[in-house]
Amino acid sequence: MSEELPAGAPQETKATKEAKETRTAQEAAGPLHAEEAEEARAAGTAKASGRAKAPRGAKKSATDRAAKGAKGKGEGVEPVAPLDWSNPLRDPQDRRLPRIAGPSGLVIFGVTGDLSRRKLMPAVYDLANRGLLPPGFSLVGFARRDWEDQDFAQVVHDAVKEHARTPFREEVWQQLSEGMRFIPGDFDDDNAFEQLRKAVEELDASRGTSGNYAFYLSVPPKFFPKVVQQLKKHGLTDAPDGSWRRAVIEKPFGHDLDSARDLNALVHEVFDPEQVFRIDHYLGKETVQNILALRFANQMYEPIWNRSYVDHVQITMAEDIGIGGRAGYYDGIGAARDVIQNHLLQLMALTAMEEPAAFDARSLLTEKLKVLRAVRLPDDLGEHTVRGQYAGGWQGGAQVPGYLEEEGIDPASTTDTYAAIKLGIDNRRWAGVPFYLRTGKRLGRRVTEIAVVFQRAPHSPFDTTATEELGSNAIVIRVQPDEGVTVRFGSKVPGTSMEIRDVSMDFAYGESFTESSPEAYERLILDVLLGDANLFPRHQEVEESWRILDPIEEYWASHDKPAQYASGGWGPREADEMLARDGRSWRRP
Repeated sequence: MSEELPAGAPQETKATKEAKETRTAQEAAGPLHAEEAEEARAAGTAKASGRAKAPRGAKKSATDRAAKGAKGKGEGVEPVAPLDWSNPLRDPQDRRLPRIAGPSGLVIFGVTGDLSRRKLMPAVYDLANRGLLPPGFSLVGFARRDWEDQDFAQVVHDAVKEHARTPFREEVWQQLSEGMRFIPGDFDDDNAFEQLRKAVEELDASRGTSGNYAFYLSVPPKFFPKVVQQLKKHGLTDAPDGSWRRAVIEKPFGHDLDSARDLNALVHEVFDPEQVFRIDHYLGKETVQNILALRFANQMYEPIWNRSYVDHVQITMAEDIGIGGRAGYYDGIGAARDVIQNHLLQLMALTAMEEPAAFDARSLLTEKLKVLRAVRLPDDLGEHTVRGQYAGGWQGGAQVPGYLEEEGIDPASTTDTYAAIKLGIDNRRWAGVPFYLRTGKRLGRRVTEIAVVFQRAPHSPFDTTATEELGSNAIVIRVQPDEGVTVRFGSKVPGTSMEIRDVSMDFAYGESFTESSPEAYERLILDVLLGDANLFPRHQEVEESWRILDPIEEYWASHDKPAQYASGGWGPREADEMLARDGRSWRRP
């Protein structure tokens, strides 16, 4: 029942008092724009005089309903116009609120591939399951399969069941599957791309995607130009007013500097540079992003993060598997092109860069480019670079073949499955500090880490027997697995004698946070849909990385075959000798 308002002077006095209280609350919450303040004053005056009218179609508040009830009883009170102002307590930078993609869709070329099945489709489901995709999100697959939409949906369903990180929920799956479409055809098929254009238009109408689409090229690099040209030819890159179209490109982006420049030029003829997202899934990992937090959100590290205290830096990405069924892709590319050119040089840039002006794509690009452009190769590439191939042996309790014995590999192949290089950075912070980068297959264990190794103490009051088991202090950032950070330092061993030994303090994501880390592709796909390019290498970085690697690849091509190393070990003997010549040794992760 509506509450009746007293009539006459007491009513006016109460209304005037409420108007004053409203203005006082607004002033306490923060200044309003002039227009909003004028509306507030007008509303308050109208309420006091009983002449305010609500705008047509405005939703009635409890005050309006009370006024309407009073008017029905002959009191003559008009409804009060609601105040039109935003919540001053809502901060757009509030990190407690999740970033949710707006109306959009994703088109995956090469949707039948291993990457799509194991990573992309499960990542899309996990985003939907976490409530980070819009209700009308649409997923379109394009591949050379004679499938109907329901066949594609079943493939996605099976991939999600097997590889998704989050629990399967039927209601989430049903909503997501309603927006799935499949287009059969190859990349030369104009009819297939016309069907794709019609499917996009149909999804705009039925799912409300608003013309916003990202095209994910999960295909071999040789098909990038054809797919991009077909998208342009059939008008799929032309976004309606107020909408966007973006291209997502998987590595490797070219096979040398010239091919990367040619590919950049071709892609930028169709998409603007800010519309192109080059995926490096390592940059989507929580621990890689934590490099910036570790350095720039804390005071204890940055003062010693320089040549005055750091002896050298080791960046390692080791795999305990062989090439599997990737012979057609891997042979001729090798470990250096596959990993060092993108993953490890990006990790090095993040480790060595100066503090950016802000955490945005332009500022991060500026600082990373400074590092990459300051990289200098060693004078003697034969002494300070090593490549190798894994030989047959025992690993994980099983007999495994060597690289040249793998199915589909030419027995005369010189493709490297292991690569180690020494680089310098010619700037004030890092001059004279070597950066050692290594990667390889069939190594001792799967691990990716960045080890910042510090100089020994300039003077020790302890005798040599007390410190013979003491190594160098180090900060080790573990990218995978067991994501976290380890700090290694010396501590006295309990007992009556003075003996100092290395100990470690560990921070582990799994132990410190209750929420599990999302997969890298979850973060990156969401960033594409949001248009956030912070974690994506830009074309300038790609070209600078090839500038660094090309001379090394040219040197290797004109010299001896790769060194052999036993499966299950930590690389060829020549790699250990490379560091031994500098008086250092590789870490054993």
